[in-house]
Amino acid sequence: MSRLPKTATVIDAAADVVATMLDFTQPADAVLSNYFRNNRELGPHERGFVADTAYAVLRRKRFLERLCGEKYTPRQLVLAALMRVQGMSQRQLSETLSAAEGKWLTEFKARPEPELTPAEQCDLPDWLYEKLAAQYSSAQRAEADGHLPLLEREGGRESVEDFESLSSHEWLLKLSRSLNQPAPLDLRVNSLKATRDEVLELLGKYRITAEPCRYAPFGIRLKEKPALSRETLFIEGKIEVQDEGSQLLGHLLQPKRGEMVADFCAGAGGKTLLLGALMRSTGRLYAFDVSDKRLAKLKPRLARSGLSNVHPAAIASENDIRIKRLAGKMDRVLVDAPCSGLGTLRRNPDLKWRQTPQSVEELTRKQAAILAAAARLVKPGGRVVYATCSLLHEENEDIVGAFLVAHEEFHRLSCGDLLRQQSIALDTGDDLRLFPHLHGTDGFYAAVLERKK
Repeated sequence: MSRLPKTATVIDAAADVVATMLDFTQPADAVLSNYFRNNRELGPHERGFVADTAYAVLRRKRFLERLCGEKYTPRQLVLAALMRVQGMSQRQLSETLSAAEGKWLTEFKARPEPELTPAEQCDLPDWLYEKLAAQYSSAQRAEADGHLPLLEREGGRESVEDFESLSSHEWLLKLSRSLNQPAPLDLRVNSLKATRDEVLELLGKYRITAEPCRYAPFGIRLKEKPALSRETLFIEGKIEVQDEGSQLLGHLLQPKRGEMVADFCAGAGGKTLLLGALMRSTGRLYAFDVSDKRLAKLKPRLARSGLSNVHPAAIASENDIRIKRLAGKMDRVLVDAPCSGLGTLRRNPDLKWRQTPQSVEELTRKQAAILAAAARLVKPGGRVVYATCSLLHEENEDIVGAFLVAHEEFHRLSCGDLLRQQSIALDTGDDLRLFPHLHGTDGFYAAVLERKK
């Protein structure tokens, strides 16, 4: 961040926002939306400053707390973030502060670097660090690291040996540092209305710097974050905002023309729209969700997309009567299960402070029930893709492993093989495992399960 907005009230605004965020009673993005709605005098630059500063505090909360000492205020966390994370000088900040705050900032700058625990170095709560450290020990990473560093080697950054030699803590440091960076903006081209090359050419004419995503066939990554809602490409339904990792889930499900398909936890329908495009708007595609509000967000997106085969349906639970009536009739079912979201910390840094071991345990019970219910929908030879944006094995591998033990009529397909068949150069082993420090995507997990014929 190169300069402070002209009015010093942005520091007050950032401190107010941080104070509310640190209650952790509502999502950080909701806190920002509410604050901006009630403070319309802030312009785009000021809003960007407030949002960037507040998110910097959430990302580096443990580090900043150690720097500030035992007793600190949200405003002091903001000042510490501006200086130590955002790179502003004491002179820039002192021009907007009281004499007392200027004195505090001088003392703050003179403090020696604190000795951080491993969890503090990663800016993670202790419980989460311990879980991840146990998961991603050298032995646990053996299968994944046999594939993942190949991507780094292709990008000319780090070699296989670089990753194999990392200790568990060193590996987690790389992961956590990538999770503490803002996520890039990825688009998905609606293949019903345009090709990726056509969209890239048009973006160039709009002077928007973009490049093809590394893996997703319809993916485009932007260098900046323009206001796309006003762009013709968006209005005409030729593009949608969607992380590259999320796009790959549709290619694992691989729905075909004329099939019966269900997006079991559709939410606002980002993956539903991709599935519909892959089906070329034929067959029947159900978008199920327990939230009417989330499904309502699908309606304008669906109208832009040009799809005519999507059927949104709100359900009471995974055992809704409408679900039971479809048992054994589906060709493909996507289960993007509700999860801790710990793979999306680049976008939602508050989640690492809002989630707890207890909340994760509750989620795992829900995930197991949802997968079992969704699996009953598929016919012999049908396919289920179970996916989360979590980094935790208990939400991922453990759920799938327990399901396969209890359901001998299903077997696992290789995600690497399925992607290779579609000319997608990505192989993370039998299951899909994506990490921001290795792939540049959100953290994702997916397993493909097929009902035996």
